[in-house]
Amino acid sequence: MSFAERASHALRFSTDDYPERDRIEALREIYGRTIIKHDIEPTQDRPVRFTASLHALPGLGLAFATCSGIGRLQRTGKDIDNNDLVLNVSLATGRLLRQGGREIVVARGEAVVASAEPGVVMLPAASRFISVRLPRKAIAPLIADPDIPVPRLIPRESEALQLLLDYARCLRKRSALSSPELQRLAVTHVYDLAALAIGAPRDAAEVANDRGGRAARLRAIKADIVENIGRADLSIAAISASRGLSPRSVQLLFEADGTTFTDFVLVQRLARAHQMLVSPRCACQSISAIAYEVGFGDLSYFNRVFRRRFGEAPSEVRAAARQLDRS
Repeated sequence: MSFAERASHALRFSTDDYPERDRIEALREIYGRTIIKHDIEPTQDRPVRFTASLHALPGLGLAFATCSGIGRLQRTGKDIDNNDLVLNVSLATGRLLRQGGREIVVARGEAVVASAEPGVVMLPAASRFISVRLPRKAIAPLIADPDIPVPRLIPRESEALQLLLDYARCLRKRSALSSPELQRLAVTHVYDLAALAIGAPRDAAEVANDRGGRAARLRAIKADIVENIGRADLSIAAISASRGLSPRSVQLLFEADGTTFTDFVLVQRLARAHQMLVSPRCACQSISAIAYEVGFGDLSYFNRVFRRRFGEAPSEVRAAARQLDRS
């Protein structure tokens, strides 16, 4: 059973958890032979360091890894136990892949789709990457060529690739999805985005774009909003322009989610204000300063919508938090 076929779970592996003399063998045995089924060859000029966060959903495996001192990964015939496709994105520096008589140079920001066949990967001195493991029988109906020739390069300019990266990072933050239904939905969205990045036929592309593409765009837009929540000039025009979409398209994404851009921004600002009011780190900040910091320009409006949202005034929330700290 491959990592991607197991029940939903996550694990972390790091050579830092082992004495220096045991790190290479631990990396080879635990990560190389058990998880990715590759022989690992370190370089001679620098110590080996490897850290990976591994996340499994039914029919999907995600790996977020940082490494140095590893020069070569090799898969031989004895290591093959599935026919999965692996989409690997080089986040820092690149890599060289040799497989099936082909050699592909993958630059920073690009991705390569490879199969679970014999091959060699050459890594630079330091590397950071995301790998997405996709069962071939699940992804084949969604792509233009079920017998896709691999390896295949995906350019960094691919919108579907960028959406896939955003979505994968969000799944990493929410590694324990609360129900099998949400897990299946997340996997379906990743399949859709991967198919769009690899190359989907027109009918399948329309379905994938409307399903996984829509979900990933909305998730990315929400992340942009949260990151910029304190900006007073945060607007649907600014967010839509940064994503290359029209304001109407962004509004439709929120409407399909049962809300509006304005309501989502308001909820996020109030949530951030509540967090700051109960945090000891913000105890020296006045309520008005907190309101302005999270993007409110009108203090009376802030007090009104805060009470409507939480059933208490900001001053009451702060007083209760301070009382709790003293008890």
